[in-house]
Amino acid sequence: MTIRLILASASPARTKLLAEAGIAHTVTVSDVDEDAVTAAHGTPTPYDTSLLLARAKAEAVAALPEAQGALVIGCDSVFEFEGEAHGKPYEPDVARERIKRMSGSSGTLHTGHWLVDTRNGTGLGSASGAVASAEVHFMHLADTEIDAYIATGEPLHCAGSFTIDGRGGAFIRKVDGDPHAVVGLSVSTLRELLRAAGVSITDLWN
Repeated sequence: MTIRLILASASPARTKLLAEAGIAHTVTVSDVDEDAVTAAHGTPTPYDTSLLLARAKAEAVAALPEAQGALVIGCDSVFEFEGEAHGKPYEPDVARERIKRMSGSSGTLHTGHWLVDTRNGTGLGSASGAVASAEVHFMHLADTEIDAYIATGEPLHCAGSFTIDGRGGAFIRKVDGDPHAVVGLSVSTLRELLRAAGVSITDLWN
């Protein structure tokens, strides 16, 4: 029987990562209100926030009729810097302030994963989750580099105001931990969640 995997994320980086890993999947974007989810849980830590949002996205998509009989993976990334949770900055001024603080320093990128198995035909089915974290060390950035990076628009829609698989990779000195977690989806973590559901990741290879 063919196993279907649905990625509950609009992130091009995540679907590209899965495709490059040879993992067959489709994409269905959830309409989860991230602010409402976190607000409902008080003040969760950045670690817990990443898992809460990943779960909310996966469950929202898994509840759709077209997802029945499939495995649904939801992911969300939160950057923790000096004890603060940094999601997407959206505004250039916010990104600039954050990147200046991050220059020459380091923080931790938490990527939550939540897998829902709807193959038993009973609603949301069984589920499990995990967080993959990695410490990211940044180079010292000149103001001109920061302004040029922000002008590309790339950091405005990324957790922590940076990417490792785009222009921002030039400013990352090293990563301690799973580099895929920094992209937004840990393939090795996905493998473990699939194993818990009785599925081998090789069954999803193209």
